[in-house]
Amino acid sequence: MDMIDRELAELPPELRWREWMRRVEAVLFASARPVPRADLGRVVGQGAALDLLLDDLAAELADRPYEVVRIGESWMLRTRPAYGAVVRAAADVRDREFDLSERDLAVLAAIAYHQPITRDGLREIFGHDISRELIGRLAARELIAPGPRAPRRGAPYTYVTTPGFLAAFGLSDLRDLPDVEALRDAGLAGGRVE
Repeated sequence: MDMIDRELAELPPELRWREWMRRVEAVLFASARPVPRADLGRVVGQGAALDLLLDDLAAELADRPYEVVRIGESWMLRTRPAYGAVVRAAADVRDREFDLSERDLAVLAAIAYHQPITRDGLREIFGHDISRELIGRLAARELIAPGPRAPRRGAPYTYVTTPGFLAAFGLSDLRDLPDVEALRDAGLAGGRVE
């Protein structure tokens, strides 16, 4: 592993800060996945306030077609929503979440709102068993992962959403999920999915 000078003590403070911002931007640019705080911390000095660096980087990118976004306790560069259709048209790419059926999305939403949840818990919500195949599809897309074992007989697996879920749906954390009452008022929640 290459050793880098994290502290940059020979630089004046304003140039040091700018170089740390460039390093953080380079790491985010090179990564296809959200980058955890600890990984970003490896390229800046101990005196760097990472949250302030990220705020300054976000401000610097304000007029660009991409932005710095927080995904859980990680960060990534993402195309601004206004440019999503342009990128998809030019690159002929499809959003991963659109590869999911209505049923897959309903189960994913149930996991997001009720996590950690077992397959039995999903059965209670939907009125029928949720197949291992469906759970496997969501896990293969890195939208869900096994959670803690349920504290009851047999200790069944539970399922939780992942940082990939947050990134796919443009959420910083689960508090950004739409309010269930608002969904019900809009007629988008309630009832069973067969």
